[in-house]
Amino acid sequence: MVGSLPTLPVPVPSPRRPLGPGGGRARHWYENELGWATVPGTPLRLVVGHHFDVLDVPVEAGRAALRHLGPASPVAVQGDRMRLPVAAGSAEELPGLLQWLDWSAVDLDLVVLGAGALMEAPEPPFTGPAGAPPPTRGRSCSQGAAVWLRPPEPGCEAWTSLPTLSAMGGSGGAPDLVRVVETVATHCHRLRLRRARTRPQAFS
Repeated sequence: MVGSLPTLPVPVPSPRRPLGPGGGRARHWYENELGWATVPGTPLRLVVGHHFDVLDVPVEAGRAALRHLGPASPVAVQGDRMRLPVAAGSAEELPGLLQWLDWSAVDLDLVVLGAGALMEAPEPPFTGPAGAPPPTRGRSCSQGAAVWLRPPEPGCEAWTSLPTLSAMGGSGGAPDLVRVVETVATHCHRLRLRRARTRPQAFS
Protein backbone atom coordinates (compact mmCIF):
# COMPACT_ATOMS: atom_id res chain seq x y z
CA MET A 1 0.00 0.00 0.00
CA VAL A 2 1.30 3.41 -0.91
CA GLY A 3 0.35 5.86 1.81
CA SER A 4 0.92 9.53 2.40
CA LEU A 5 -0.09 12.15 4.92
CA PRO A 6 -2.06 15.32 4.19
CA THR A 7 0.04 18.05 2.70
CA LEU A 8 0.97 20.74 5.23
CA PRO A 9 3.24 23.75 4.99
CA VAL A 10 6.85 22.57 5.25
CA PRO A 11 8.96 24.72 7.57
CA VAL A 12 12.47 25.64 6.59
CA PRO A 13 15.32 24.45 8.81
CA SER A 14 15.27 26.21 12.16
CA PRO A 15 17.89 28.89 12.94
CA ARG A 16 21.01 27.64 14.65
CA ARG A 17 20.53 27.52 18.41
CA PRO A 18 22.79 26.85 21.39
CA LEU A 19 23.46 23.25 22.41
CA GLY A 20 21.09 22.09 25.14
CA PRO A 21 21.07 19.13 27.53
CA GLY A 22 19.31 15.80 26.94
CA GLY A 23 16.96 15.91 23.96
CA GLY A 24 18.29 19.35 23.13
CA ARG A 25 21.57 17.75 22.10
CA ALA A 26 19.81 15.57 19.53
CA ARG A 27 17.78 18.52 18.23
CA HIS A 28 20.97 20.56 17.99
CA TRP A 29 22.63 17.79 15.95
CA TYR A 30 19.80 17.57 13.46
CA GLU A 31 19.22 21.31 13.09
CA ASN A 32 22.76 22.66 13.34
CA GLU A 33 24.91 19.81 11.99
CA LEU A 34 22.58 18.50 9.26
CA GLY A 35 20.32 21.50 8.67
CA TRP A 36 17.20 19.30 8.96
CA ALA A 37 13.99 20.83 10.29
CA THR A 38 12.41 19.44 13.48
CA VAL A 39 9.15 20.19 15.27
CA PRO A 40 8.70 21.05 18.96
CA GLY A 41 7.82 18.32 21.46
CA THR A 42 8.81 14.78 22.30
CA PRO A 43 9.63 12.39 20.85
CA LEU A 44 11.85 14.43 18.56
CA ARG A 45 10.45 14.35 15.03
CA LEU A 46 11.93 15.33 11.69
CA VAL A 47 10.08 17.23 8.97
CA VAL A 48 9.90 15.13 5.79
CA GLY A 49 9.72 16.60 2.31
CA HIS A 50 12.18 19.48 2.59
CA HIS A 51 15.48 17.67 2.07
CA PHE A 52 14.21 14.10 1.77
CA ASP A 53 11.16 11.83 1.50
CA VAL A 54 11.01 8.40 3.15
CA LEU A 55 10.19 4.88 2.00
CA ASP A 56 8.89 2.90 4.99
CA VAL A 57 9.08 -0.86 4.32
CA PRO A 58 9.49 -4.15 6.22
CA VAL A 59 13.08 -4.66 7.37
CA GLU A 60 13.42 -7.73 5.15
CA ALA A 61 12.48 -5.78 2.02
CA GLY A 62 14.66 -2.83 3.01
CA ARG A 63 17.67 -5.02 3.68
CA ALA A 64 17.47 -6.38 0.13
CA ALA A 65 17.66 -2.83 -1.22
CA LEU A 66 20.81 -1.87 0.68
CA ARG A 67 23.04 -3.06 -2.16
CA HIS A 68 21.52 -0.35 -4.36
CA LEU A 69 22.40 2.42 -1.90
CA GLY A 70 25.65 4.32 -1.79
CA PRO A 71 27.72 4.10 1.42
CA ALA A 72 26.71 7.67 2.36
CA SER A 73 22.97 7.05 1.91
CA PRO A 74 21.37 7.02 5.40
CA VAL A 75 19.15 4.14 6.57
CA ALA A 76 17.09 3.96 9.78
CA VAL A 77 15.24 1.11 11.48
CA GLN A 78 12.47 1.04 14.07
CA GLY A 79 11.10 -2.28 15.20
CA ASP A 80 10.35 -4.39 12.11
CA ARG A 81 10.32 -1.38 9.77
CA MET A 82 13.13 0.18 7.78
CA ARG A 83 13.12 3.84 6.72
CA LEU A 84 14.96 4.62 3.52
CA PRO A 85 15.39 8.37 2.95
CA VAL A 86 15.04 9.16 -0.74
CA ALA A 87 15.22 12.39 -2.73
CA ALA A 88 12.63 15.04 -1.91
CA GLY A 89 9.73 14.79 -4.35
CA SER A 90 9.93 11.00 -4.61
CA ALA A 91 6.59 10.61 -2.81
CA GLU A 92 4.87 12.32 -5.72
CA GLU A 93 6.76 10.19 -8.24
CA LEU A 94 6.15 6.84 -6.55
CA PRO A 95 2.59 6.06 -7.76
CA GLY A 96 3.62 6.58 -11.39
CA LEU A 97 6.83 4.66 -10.85
CA LEU A 98 4.97 1.68 -9.36
CA GLN A 99 2.59 1.73 -12.31
CA TRP A 100 5.49 1.80 -14.75
CA LEU A 101 7.04 -1.16 -12.93
CA ASP A 102 3.69 -3.05 -13.02
CA TRP A 103 3.30 -3.00 -9.23
CA SER A 104 0.39 -0.56 -8.96
CA ALA A 105 -2.27 -3.31 -8.81
CA VAL A 106 -0.50 -5.20 -6.01
CA ASP A 107 -1.22 -4.54 -2.33
CA LEU A 108 2.31 -3.84 -1.11
CA ASP A 109 3.35 -3.15 2.48
CA LEU A 110 5.13 -0.03 1.31
CA VAL A 111 4.43 3.43 2.72
CA VAL A 112 5.86 6.66 1.37
CA LEU A 113 6.16 9.82 3.44
CA GLY A 114 6.40 13.11 1.61
CA ALA A 115 5.81 16.81 2.13
CA GLY A 116 3.91 17.52 5.35
CA ALA A 117 4.78 14.20 7.01
CA LEU A 118 6.86 13.70 10.15
CA MET A 119 9.36 10.96 10.99
CA GLU A 120 10.49 10.04 14.49
CA ALA A 121 14.12 11.11 14.72
CA PRO A 122 16.54 8.23 15.31
CA GLU A 123 19.06 8.77 18.08
CA PRO A 124 22.02 10.66 16.63
CA PRO A 125 25.32 8.75 16.49
CA PHE A 126 27.27 11.31 18.50
CA THR A 127 31.00 11.22 17.97
CA GLY A 128 33.31 10.55 20.89
CA PRO A 129 36.40 12.49 21.99
CA ALA A 130 38.77 13.72 19.30
CA GLY A 131 36.31 12.89 16.53
CA ALA A 132 36.06 9.18 17.29
CA PRO A 133 33.77 7.23 14.89
CA PRO A 134 30.06 7.16 15.79
CA PRO A 135 29.08 4.12 17.89
CA THR A 136 26.54 2.81 15.36
CA ARG A 137 27.15 -0.88 16.13
CA GLY A 138 26.43 -2.54 19.42
CA ARG A 139 24.94 0.64 20.88
CA SER A 140 22.10 0.00 23.31
CA CYS A 141 18.80 1.76 22.75
CA SER A 142 15.33 1.58 24.19
CA GLN A 143 13.16 -1.13 22.68
CA GLY A 144 11.15 0.15 19.73
CA ALA A 145 13.21 3.33 19.41
CA ALA A 146 14.27 4.47 15.96
CA VAL A 147 18.01 4.08 15.32
CA TRP A 148 20.34 4.82 12.44
CA LEU A 149 21.69 1.73 10.71
CA ARG A 150 23.61 4.09 8.45
CA PRO A 151 23.61 7.60 9.93
CA PRO A 152 23.68 10.74 7.81
CA GLU A 153 27.06 12.45 7.74
CA PRO A 154 27.29 16.03 9.03
CA GLY A 155 29.43 18.41 7.06
CA CYS A 156 28.14 17.28 3.66
CA GLU A 157 24.83 17.53 1.87
CA ALA A 158 23.59 14.03 2.67
CA TRP A 159 20.57 14.39 0.39
CA THR A 160 22.82 14.45 -2.69
CA SER A 161 23.52 10.73 -2.12
CA LEU A 162 19.84 9.74 -1.83
CA PRO A 163 18.09 7.55 -4.42
CA THR A 164 16.53 9.77 -7.06
CA LEU A 165 15.12 9.81 -10.57
CA SER A 166 17.31 11.41 -13.21
CA ALA A 167 14.31 13.51 -14.25
CA MET A 168 14.39 15.07 -10.77
CA GLY A 169 17.88 16.39 -11.34
CA GLY A 170 19.83 13.75 -9.43
CA SER A 171 23.59 13.73 -9.74
CA GLY A 172 25.34 10.94 -11.59
CA GLY A 173 26.60 9.45 -8.33
CA ALA A 174 23.19 9.22 -6.66
CA PRO A 175 21.61 5.75 -6.51
CA ASP A 176 18.73 5.09 -8.88
CA LEU A 177 15.29 5.27 -7.25
CA VAL A 178 13.92 2.82 -9.82
CA ARG A 179 16.24 0.03 -8.67
CA VAL A 180 15.46 0.67 -5.01
CA VAL A 181 11.69 0.70 -5.55
CA GLU A 182 11.75 -2.38 -7.78
CA THR A 183 13.75 -4.27 -5.14
CA VAL A 184 11.61 -3.32 -2.15
CA ALA A 185 8.38 -3.94 -4.10
CA THR A 186 9.57 -7.41 -5.14
CA HIS A 187 10.52 -8.36 -1.59
CA CYS A 188 7.35 -6.82 -0.10
CA HIS A 189 5.36 -9.01 -2.49
CA ARG A 190 7.37 -12.13 -1.63
CA LEU A 191 6.89 -11.43 2.07
CA ARG A 192 3.13 -11.02 1.55
CA LEU A 193 2.90 -14.34 -0.34
CA ARG A 194 4.93 -16.12 2.33
CA ARG A 195 2.66 -14.79 5.07
CA ALA A 196 -0.41 -15.84 3.09
CA ARG A 197 0.90 -19.42 2.79
CA THR A 198 1.52 -19.68 6.52
CA ARG A 199 -1.76 -18.04 7.58
CA PRO A 200 -4.31 -20.56 8.97
CA GLN A 201 -7.15 -21.19 6.55
CA ALA A 202 -10.68 -20.32 7.63
CA PHE A 203 -13.26 -23.06 7.33
CA SER A 204 -16.98 -22.53 7.17
